[in-house]
Amino acid sequence: MRTKMLRDALFLAGMDLRHLLRSRETLLWIFVMPVIFFYFLGAITGNFHGGSRDTLAVSVASDAGFLADEAIARLGARDFLVVRPKTEAEFLGYRRRLEIPTGFTALALARKPVKLHFTRVGDDMGASYDQMRVQRALNTVQVDLSGGAATPQRLSELGREARPLSVDVKAAGKRRDPPIGFDQSVPGTMVMFTLLVMFTSGAVTLTIERRNGILRRLASSSMSRGAVALGKWGARWVLGMVQIAFAMIAGRLLFHVHWGPNLAAVAAVLAAYGALAAVLGMALGNFGRTEAQVIGLGVIASNLLAGLGGCWWPIEVTPVWIQKAALFLPTGLTMDALHKLVNFGAPPAAVIPHLCALVAATLGAGWVVARYFRFQ
Repeated sequence: MRTKMLRDALFLAGMDLRHLLRSRETLLWIFVMPVIFFYFLGAITGNFHGGSRDTLAVSVASDAGFLADEAIARLGARDFLVVRPKTEAEFLGYRRRLEIPTGFTALALARKPVKLHFTRVGDDMGASYDQMRVQRALNTVQVDLSGGAATPQRLSELGREARPLSVDVKAAGKRRDPPIGFDQSVPGTMVMFTLLVMFTSGAVTLTIERRNGILRRLASSSMSRGAVALGKWGARWVLGMVQIAFAMIAGRLLFHVHWGPNLAAVAAVLAAYGALAAVLGMALGNFGRTEAQVIGLGVIASNLLAGLGGCWWPIEVTPVWIQKAALFLPTGLTMDALHKLVNFGAPPAAVIPHLCALVAATLGAGWVVARYFRFQ
């Protein structure tokens, strides 16, 4: 009996998947729109160049001298990732920019005033911190020059020496910088669009099949209610996994998103999320009455869950109570697991509670859909 049910479910899943993939609207929202949103959201939520959140672009005049190289080395010691763009247009695209002027070394050695121009896009709390780090790096060069170090070799030696006055710093915990740019937009958009497709295309097709009598004909066949529900879910889950796989590949190739060292754990989380999204889409299509009602509710619900779950912005920048509330949402659970694995270096064991919650929610919602599946 179980063998027949599985065989019927596989047959129905294959037929349903082919039908879903023939829809141009579905293909548009799976393969085209996510890439556009990757680019759009990534460009407005962080460093467009996709580099480190501490990237500092430095423009050095041709005759700035050896002190420019020493200043760059000291900036690197302050945890800046220093880059030297080749063109002015590329230089202006960075959030943090430092211009080292003409004659920098000659003016400094002659004890004449010289100005370096630091520009930082944005007026958030990190702006003052960036300014302080740049000032401290340049101050060390100035102090060493005042001590008589006027050669590259002596400056380099002083830069490696321990300072007479130091502060003993102990970490209170591991620093967690929320992902920005494409590191946030690609996973967030992938999670949002998977739910959106399941809540629209995945749900409305059930409503259309019920209106056209297709589900009534299935009810009169030898297929059991469980086989029909399982087959319908299987088609939508595979469709979601195709969408997720494409998003991950596009994110890596087009936007250089690194999915971390625990790719198997990332895949497990996304597979569980895809399974839950598919069954929630089926629930909407099962209990919805009209196509307009299903599409309207699907669009509103998917966008609401995406916003509250941290798909549009890093949930870590929100108040703590919002972060905790997001863990009760499928999108919030998935984004938290992805951030832990991809951005914060957590081991796979850290997302076991997330996997258990997603699987439990899938089984619970699946039982409800199978128990109350409507053929008419």
